[in-house]
Amino acid sequence: MTDMDGVLVHEGRLIPGADVFISRLRESGTPFLVLTNNSIYTPRDLQFRLRNTGIDVACESIWTSALATAVFLDDQRPEGSAYVVGEAGLTTALHEIGYVLTDTDPDYVVLGETRTYSFEAVTTAIRLIDAGARFVATNPDPTGPSSEGVLPATGSVAALITRATGVSPYFIGKPNPLMMRAALNRLKAHSEATVMVGDRMDTDIVAGLEAGMRTVLVLSGIVRAEEVDRFPYRPSRVVASVAELIDEI
Repeated sequence: MTDMDGVLVHEGRLIPGADVFISRLRESGTPFLVLTNNSIYTPRDLQFRLRNTGIDVACESIWTSALATAVFLDDQRPEGSAYVVGEAGLTTALHEIGYVLTDTDPDYVVLGETRTYSFEAVTTAIRLIDAGARFVATNPDPTGPSSEGVLPATGSVAALITRATGVSPYFIGKPNPLMMRAALNRLKAHSEATVMVGDRMDTDIVAGLEAGMRTVLVLSGIVRAEEVDRFPYRPSRVVASVAELIDEI
């Protein structure tokens, strides 16, 4: 399993060696999934975006926090209803499991990623949670990257809603082992035979660790080498980028 942003691409550009890394996995017959906490895009959208950087990944090999959220909701309350603050990646995933999207007495308020958080939509979410809707969020990431610098992400907006309602969300995406177990089931893989490659200690590495996987931290994304020792846990390995792993596949 490999994270996407910071591991394969950065700001829409290929990280050197990432295309060869994915090609080698495919050619060797090694099952793999590209994981992302980003819930904005559908797998088909992400396949197109990756292909534009030179990386060829099938839709079936992309696993998002939106898909994991849909699996969770389908298991908890099949054919339920939700008020969604998010983009097509999330709304499409919920439609596909038969959920009705509504602002009238929904079972859940589901908060996802968007680059255009609406004050009106957040206000509606707060009022629905106050009225009894259950609160779920796709991921806890407080910020996301952009070419201009960091942007507030799902975790930050979730904190705003929690402050207003006193209700904390259940986060589905990394580092929740729920997302990792669903991904393992999709691969039909066992955790002891699976490696998690990521660029964030607080999501990718701890998610792999808690799911019982070996972990590889790449320094091509968020975390710098000198920051690794600040955490109470360590990855199995630290490498500059996935280019260092190609010859081992």
